[in-house]
Amino acid sequence: MQNLLQLASIFLITGLSAALSYGNRPSCRCKPNDPCWPSSDQWKALNESIQGNLVSVRPVGDVCHDPTYNAEACQKVKDIAQNSFWRAEQPGAVQFLNWETLPASNESCYIDGPQSVTCDQGRISLYSALVESPLQIQEAVRFARKHNLRLAVKASGHDFLGRSSAPHSLQVSTYRMKDITFTDDFVPKGSKKGGEGSAVTIGAGVVLSDLYKASSENDVVAVGGASHTVVASGGYIQGGGHSPLGTWKGMASDNALEFQVITPKGDLITANEYQNTDLFWALRGGGGGTFGVVASVTIRTFPDPPIVLASLNISTTPDNSKGFWDAVKEFHTVLPNLNENGASGYYFIVPLNPPLPEIGTMSTVTAALMFVDQDDKAAVERLLEPLVAAVSKINNVTIATSALYSPKTGPIILDALLQGEADGTGVSVAIGSRLISREFLLSENGPAKLSQTLSSLKSEVGSAFRGHIVAGGQVAKNAGKIDSALNPAWRKTLSHLTLGNSWNSSTSFDEQRKMYENITNVEVPLLKALEPEMGAYLNEADPHESDFQESFWGENYKRLYKFKQEWDPTGLFISRLGVGSEDWDDDGLCRVR
Repeated sequence: MQNLLQLASIFLITGLSAALSYGNRPSCRCKPNDPCWPSSDQWKALNESIQGNLVSVRPVGDVCHDPTYNAEACQKVKDIAQNSFWRAEQPGAVQFLNWETLPASNESCYIDGPQSVTCDQGRISLYSALVESPLQIQEAVRFARKHNLRLAVKASGHDFLGRSSAPHSLQVSTYRMKDITFTDDFVPKGSKKGGEGSAVTIGAGVVLSDLYKASSENDVVAVGGASHTVVASGGYIQGGGHSPLGTWKGMASDNALEFQVITPKGDLITANEYQNTDLFWALRGGGGGTFGVVASVTIRTFPDPPIVLASLNISTTPDNSKGFWDAVKEFHTVLPNLNENGASGYYFIVPLNPPLPEIGTMSTVTAALMFVDQDDKAAVERLLEPLVAAVSKINNVTIATSALYSPKTGPIILDALLQGEADGTGVSVAIGSRLISREFLLSENGPAKLSQTLSSLKSEVGSAFRGHIVAGGQVAKNAGKIDSALNPAWRKTLSHLTLGNSWNSSTSFDEQRKMYENITNVEVPLLKALEPEMGAYLNEADPHESDFQESFWGENYKRLYKFKQEWDPTGLFISRLGVGSEDWDDDGLCRVR
């Protein structure tokens, strides 16, 4: 009996010791005031290991606030603050200001804020590794892993969900990695069946405008989005990557052939159809900043095709609300047929435009429709005739259309879609989105229900519902042909629809919170109710999306989560509303389960 009691006591003590040991395991990332925070000598060693490319970071607005106010420097920052290329290169900035602030701690550092107001760090990283090679990425990742640091990966900082920034973090900034290499017949590593045809390998800092310019010079095109400073290999392609070329050649992720990736252990590996196939599957749609740092990606290229670009403008006065929303219904009614005949592009539904001299305030629907690999302008004009006829029957609503032909698509993308010298960023933006299926728009009451729902949403002057005609065609045809982590709902999608709000630096955090809540609790649910089984585009979605796992990945989430736990058990790579993020708090600093 005594021996049994002694044995039970041993088990009790052993179990208690194990429980205490488990409880003492770090469940939070190391922060500056913690004993585990790297010493100055350790930071110096990291700097030396990456050839002096480590910098201590402050928000870009720091020079506009006491005690570091500098009038000349502040004015220079104000003059360039909305240039997306400048923001991409600044470790102390991202493209959208709301992801530089930290509302939970009431921290901000607005460039145009009062000089006397303190500049707080917010979500801006404390250090940045301005990497120039895969080896330097490896050193930074290993350092973060060794010291249990919060790691943030920034390509250009163009992210509507705030995944490029994180408080108390070490940033890996990849914008300097600009290599672009074209090949006539790319052979993936490990392939035994030969080449995959023409392709381009791009570094982790190559923005879309650079890719398009280089492609045009080589008389090819690559599937990409309509933005200057989105980095092609970053969250864009890892999130699926919609494109105006999608109807013609599929999603950007459908055209990825190979990734060079730095893993959570700091190893540099290749992921393609022949090796590390689970990672290859996950990187094509599973989300950026989640499975590693992509150093480069190789994607297919295609001979630059001809194109017919069509435009349309529907307009009426705001007092003709019924006529306007009837026109919106008619536009969505003809959209499936336009898409079936190759149409892709973008449209903007603006219930209240800012007033213009001698015109006043107008309600408009404008669209730029691309018919890629087509050269018959007259045929495209005929496709628009049913819409013109239907809208012309609505009282006091006018419609105008036009079309032009170009022997190549590349110049159209550069000149018509990428307008201006840079993207207009440096503002605060919150959005929500839903994928609208072809089947829904073909249903008897689908277009009317969509129009009615949009009409019920609050519209400020100048605010727009933006439609992206980036699916159908080859995106749909790739269903069952390409096995990737992309949300299966994309294979049914015809239009990706977004809505949102913006605000200035004088808007309080409480007012901002109310805007977010309206998107999350009112507007997105109304759109979701139209097609509950459809999802949202994870790169352009509500940053507080409820049930984001289902919305962003559908049936693929279970497999993604399992792979995440196996691949990155310590959660070194955690991104907001990314795979596995539900195990962490909102900032990815402490485990919640």
